[in-house]
Amino acid sequence: MDHCGAQAFSSFSVPTQSAAKGTSPLPDENRIPTNLRTLLILEAIGKMNDPITPSQLGREIGLTKQTTHRLCSTLLEEGFLVRDARNKCLRAGRRMRMLAAGVLQASSAHVARHQVLMALAANVKETVNYVVPEDKGMFYRDRVETDWPFRIQLPVGTHVPFHCTASGKVYLASLPKAARTRLVHVMHLEALTPSTITNPQALLEELVQISRDGYSLDREEFIEGMIAIAVPVLDPSNRYVASLAFHAPVQRVSLADSISRKNLMFDAAAQLTKAMFGEG
Repeated sequence: MDHCGAQAFSSFSVPTQSAAKGTSPLPDENRIPTNLRTLLILEAIGKMNDPITPSQLGREIGLTKQTTHRLCSTLLEEGFLVRDARNKCLRAGRRMRMLAAGVLQASSAHVARHQVLMALAANVKETVNYVVPEDKGMFYRDRVETDWPFRIQLPVGTHVPFHCTASGKVYLASLPKAARTRLVHVMHLEALTPSTITNPQALLEELVQISRDGYSLDREEFIEGMIAIAVPVLDPSNRYVASLAFHAPVQRVSLADSISRKNLMFDAAAQLTKAMFGEG
């Protein structure tokens, strides 16, 4: 009995077995080209919401259990897949994440993405950041600096914590409730300022509110004297991809000021979705 990834393929387009009369059965494995099988596994893992077993992968793609286990073993050895520490199911590994990031970076999508950031920075008149989650924390992948001489520098390539940044809390709020709870309870909630939330239950309650509001605030939780607001960037299936944020010194921008600009953030996030994934 498989216990993980039960709903991972709600949008997966490869034909699956159906009990309905007249529907097509799983495709014959021999009809799937050998050099396409590994790519179908990587594509399936990339579309899932939860870790999944090799057996579930095989059923969804149309490969035998033996073939799927053999291919997954190779992908595990090479670092494209890893086993989830909680239930030993499969999820994307470092090399698969690097592959995905590289494809996006090498395409024209990153040019369009930066143009959206530039337009947003001109509207909010503060530094704008495009931030993605990694194992070590939220990673600053792209940014547009403000023209103000007084600004807070967080260059591209910087890692920042999940629990006390607007971008990190948006990511945490995007997780399913059970996964969110597990992660918060194993995280080191270090107090970086007097305003940092260090109580797991208090953080979980704020994440529920963030999920309802659609945006997150950093109330001087990461750096004293700095506030930030972040919104999620979603893929066409409404799954979290990255955080879009801007930060500013409190001497120039108040929390109320940042909230008043949230619609600009939502619009820019929607433009990023179109820029990276296309109209379809």
